[in-house]
Amino acid sequence: MDSSTLPLALTFLGATGTVTGSKYLLDTGRVQVLLDCGLFQGFKQLRLRNWQELPISTRALDAVVLTHAHIDHSGYLPVLARAGYRGAVYCTPSTAALCRILLPDAGRLQELDAEYANKKGYSRHHPALPLYTADDATRALELLRPVEFDERFALPGGLHATFTRAGHILGAASVCVEASGSRVLFSGDLGRSEDLLMNPPAPRPDAETVVMESTYGDRLHDQVDPTNALGEAIGRTIARGGTVLIPAFSVGRTQAILVLLHRLRAAGRLPNVPLYVDSPMAIAVTELYARRARDHRLDRATFEPAFAAAEYARETEDSKAIDRREQPSIVISASGMATGGRIVHHLKRFAPQHENMIVLAGYQAAGTRGAALAAGASQLKIHGEYVPVRAEVALLESLSAHADQRELLAWLGSGAPPRQIFLVHGEPAAADTLRVKIREQLGWESVVPDYRDTVHL
Repeated sequence: MDSSTLPLALTFLGATGTVTGSKYLLDTGRVQVLLDCGLFQGFKQLRLRNWQELPISTRALDAVVLTHAHIDHSGYLPVLARAGYRGAVYCTPSTAALCRILLPDAGRLQELDAEYANKKGYSRHHPALPLYTADDATRALELLRPVEFDERFALPGGLHATFTRAGHILGAASVCVEASGSRVLFSGDLGRSEDLLMNPPAPRPDAETVVMESTYGDRLHDQVDPTNALGEAIGRTIARGGTVLIPAFSVGRTQAILVLLHRLRAAGRLPNVPLYVDSPMAIAVTELYARRARDHRLDRATFEPAFAAAEYARETEDSKAIDRREQPSIVISASGMATGGRIVHHLKRFAPQHENMIVLAGYQAAGTRGAALAAGASQLKIHGEYVPVRAEVALLESLSAHADQRELLAWLGSGAPPRQIFLVHGEPAAADTLRVKIREQLGWESVVPDYRDTVHL
């Protein structure tokens, strides 16, 4: 039996009913390929899945293909490698470069969180353990096999795949897999048509099956100028003697905020206060954006002064020193949904004071501290204790790197009608709203799969 006549099954192992944990298994009966290998984040019942054994044999897995480097798409790779996977992990060159930064950093953060939990005694596990270590992540990086955009490459068993640009972040791709005589397209996370940093996604390649993200499937991005909105928020906070704390994703969001702050400074609208970037990962990523200018839309005259204007807190003591300051400042720190990292220590310091502000600059997944802040939570649980939230909370949703409903529909409609459409990577309301809109506007049917559903293509 040749590859063009093999049966083809698709199993959804993540990013169903949620925007995290992206994993999709293509199985021809002889070849298994995993598309994305992400961590679950948010609600505890989702995070617990990270500790459960995958319902597939890692040693029987033939290949892994990553759409991009965000941890909810790549962060499970060290677990997979530790469990015995030794095959190739295909991705774009910029995704490989980002993974070399993000994955060891994620391992280090998990080690530090476990150490802190053991020191403070707030974990129910004795001892608390990291899901994986920095060494686990470093070993997994040996599996990366970079492939350029638009270059058709071979997968095991006679399958082939091609990366096309998805916008979103540095190196992000959609992936079209040619298997069993048909094409299966995985959108990955799609970017904006007018993004601050990234060029828009390429038109959708034709495919019989499309697996498409639906993060913002139920809404349109507001048209508020993010420069003005951020400037106003900073201005009123500094005027009352407060500090502006911005939880920001290390990839894309931190760099976009630095560009906005540069614009405000150039226009004479930024108060003369210290600006800190407090995330070793964000610092390394910012340096990568400067080196890989061909993969984003910023010119050197913009990003060089924007990136040079901040003070970078590289060491733990530098981070602690920020919290000891009494004067107003602007602090950008990871993670973007306040799930871990140095930002949680800053929240403990700055959230209880009325004069301060927390700016949420993007999507906040359900079950995260960021989502709780966006919903008006009066307290946050951090390191086993409840911290009051008295600081002002502002949302800057126009900075999202995800396509909204209109942009998703435009991308989907830019190719020939597919036979099957599966909507993933969205909360239930977002995915189902997009399903209805696809029927109304394009006349195509789509399906919202459940966790561990298997469909035959």
